[in-house]
Amino acid sequence: MTQWVFDLGNSRMKCAPLQEDGRLGDVRALGYGDDVAGALDGAIPAAVTGEAASAVLASVASPARTAAAVDWLTRRFGCISIVRTQPTLAGVRIAYADPARLGVDRFLALLAAHARGTRAWLVVGVGTAVTIDLLDAQGRHHGGRIAPSPRLMREALQQAAAQLPAHGGDYLEFAADTRDALASGCEGAALGLIERSLAQAEQRLGERPALLLHGGGAGELASHLDHAMLAPSLVLEGVALWARLGADG
Repeated sequence: MTQWVFDLGNSRMKCAPLQEDGRLGDVRALGYGDDVAGALDGAIPAAVTGEAASAVLASVASPARTAAAVDWLTRRFGCISIVRTQPTLAGVRIAYADPARLGVDRFLALLAAHARGTRAWLVVGVGTAVTIDLLDAQGRHHGGRIAPSPRLMREALQQAAAQLPAHGGDYLEFAADTRDALASGCEGAALGLIERSLAQAEQRLGERPALLLHGGGAGELASHLDHAMLAPSLVLEGVALWARLGADG
């Protein structure tokens, strides 16, 4: 049976077929705007779908966009499963008293990080928001933080003060140009939050966790963070792991 996995974010989607060993095949990333069905039509050939094919979906998108994705998948695949955050799975134990309140993308990123090795991890997602989660070597989640991403900060500043450009500029420690100053301030805010989280994590655990970055904006920050590891498809890796374990975990 052909199986596909889908990670539906706030502004873009990633999908991939699963190989025979359960690992990700060729990952496809695409923006979708409000036309979820159109984006899926362009990304998934009709030949790979049908009654004998199945799909696994994780979504943090709006209810309307999620419903559009579910409708499309239902019409194109014989079986679909939707990932939900679980209190424990694959050696990971979520810190939230109500696990349903932890975004499924954060849950899946933690699963995928733990599967990479039994060590402490600081898992940082950079998309619409910056999400930071601490996982110890035993798979215990210690909670995390959520903040606006540098891109969202820029857009919010531009909305409040139209003369400020929403894009452009380079990161500099002390910028001498408005675009550079905006890039430096917004990226610097995210970097400072990550660096503080690393320091606090080391104090809490007695060891410095490995830093694992994922999401569309992760690459822009990684070059400024010592020893950061990039995992562009970390959430999708988590969906694949969830699929291998079965819908009931």
